[in-house]
Amino acid sequence: RTGVVIVTRDRWPTLRRTLAELRGLREGASVVVVDNGSATPPPAGLCRQVGLVRVKRDIGAAARNLGVNVLSTPYVAFSDDDSWWAPNALGLAGDLLDLHPRLGLIAARVLVGEDRRMDQTCSRMANSPLPPAPDDVGRPVLGFVACGAIVRRSAFLAHGGFARRYGFGGEEELLALDLADGGWWLRYVPEIVAHHHPSPAHDRRGRARCQVRNALWSAWLRRPAGPAIGRSARLLKGAGSDRGPAFVAALAGLPWVLADRRVIAPAIERQLRLLDRE
Repeated sequence: RTGVVIVTRDRWPTLRRTLAELRGLREGASVVVVDNGSATPPPAGLCRQVGLVRVKRDIGAAARNLGVNVLSTPYVAFSDDDSWWAPNALGLAGDLLDLHPRLGLIAARVLVGEDRRMDQTCSRMANSPLPPAPDDVGRPVLGFVACGAIVRRSAFLAHGGFARRYGFGGEEELLALDLADGGWWLRYVPEIVAHHHPSPAHDRRGRARCQVRNALWSAWLRRPAGPAIGRSARLLKGAGSDRGPAFVAALAGLPWVLADRRVIAPAIERQLRLLDRE
């Protein structure tokens, strides 16, 4: 029922552990690896273990879209090359998605590192100020962590997947808003668990700037003018030394932002205002 999409770039040794962990799951999920512009070829044995899609250059989070297109399963779970799903997670997610046809995305509880500390975004989702839903399926949210998300494939594709311009870093926000605006449920379900062991070699500074830029774009693309301005001011105030570079990068995308701008429904905007108060 549930396939897994992994995006990697020149991290074949790290990917080996992820694949070993996924192969150990009794759910037996189909796995598609998207090689996102690696300079080195994948190990020969890897091609026999999984479906492999190769991209000539790095297209960021949009590489996940290619993996989703290749799979034919009704549900798709995302892993990074340094993350994997806990036993029974995919089975439980599939049961919930089977049972609730408007459930478009499940946000799992992501445990980070060997000490299994909870991801900060998951902590915020667990304490979301959004009102509980009467269906009692998890906690309503308007965001997720990509390496801890399971989506209904049809909903994901109908809303375009991850935006190509966003790269990596906060790429989840725009998709979350579009899914919610399309009437799909997004729910944080802590019983569903993913493990993430991020490398300390990641460019955290560059990613932080991308996150601010992308958050600005998401506000400009989907929120009414007043809330978009307020959200932008808060983002830039909290960006510290990244404020200038992130704002300049966001301004460079203003022409396409204005061309693609589509304001979300008032009901979704009211939910966002609750989150703005955090």
